[in-house]
Amino acid sequence: MNEPVIFLDRLSKAYGDVLAVDNLSLQIGAGAIFGFLGANGAGKTTTMRMLCGLVRPTSGRGTIAGHDVWQQRHTVRSKFGYVAQRFSLYRDLTVEENLRFFGGAFRVRPNELSERVPRLLKLTDLESKRHATAGSLSGGMRQLLALACALVHDPPLLFLDEPTSGLDPVHRQQMWNLLYDLSNRGITIFVTTHYMDEAERCTEVGFINRGRLLATASPRALKESFKTKLLEIDVDPTMPALVQLRDEPEVLGVSLRSGSLRLYTAEPEKLVARWRQHWPFEEIRWQGERLVEPDMEDVFTAYSEGFTAMLKPLA
Repeated sequence: MNEPVIFLDRLSKAYGDVLAVDNLSLQIGAGAIFGFLGANGAGKTTTMRMLCGLVRPTSGRGTIAGHDVWQQRHTVRSKFGYVAQRFSLYRDLTVEENLRFFGGAFRVRPNELSERVPRLLKLTDLESKRHATAGSLSGGMRQLLALACALVHDPPLLFLDEPTSGLDPVHRQQMWNLLYDLSNRGITIFVTTHYMDEAERCTEVGFINRGRLLATASPRALKESFKTKLLEIDVDPTMPALVQLRDEPEVLGVSLRSGSLRLYTAEPEKLVARWRQHWPFEEIRWQGERLVEPDMEDVFTAYSEGFTAMLKPLA
């Protein structure tokens, strides 16, 4: 069995009395696209900083390509590329100059760099912009350049922190097509995102909340972990109904979806049967209902809000 590219064994980080990451264990293999999801403050950034050798773990162990993330952090940093959410390259340098600068920083041999730069320009569709300054590029092209610079030393692992934030749909799709190509070549991709449609594109997803990893599985397995379909209702007026339904004891949560209300409840059929006999909100008109399949936004909500009564244990 091949060694995982990322291996974490009860990795923890405490800041005083605050446990930012709590006994995180995880294995990610070559070529995986791992989506790391969680609310702000859940522990995503601290985890990534430990993996990158920027923060010393309080306890536990982590390795990248077999190297300890702290004890061998200088070696580890040559094993990954990093794409930040905010543009962090040199605006006054051209596209090609940025690539050559980062290649030199990673001590890529000149002959190898001369071969890689044209290949990376072609991969990211930046050949026509090679002499343009980075500061003159559009937001989408800047992220493509950041990705090219992260790949210049040919790492087996990529960390991407909200890589498509602020991009238009065309450049988002272009970025993901590139990630698929890289995954197919065996490069492991560790990505944080707040876009649930992007979580659907990952081969595996992990949910972290208050420092604890709550679940890790494929998007399909996570959606299938719901015990039942979800109840979606049409009512008028919508917003007063949303507020009042939150106070119903059988309703764990409510979200607005395309003008309808999606209810998180353990027994939706029983709730509908009771409401058909007696709808308790006199000023709100019931217009219809249906059962719908959960999506990744529902998975995120269930794990973030602790709606465990609705979920089956993952295999």
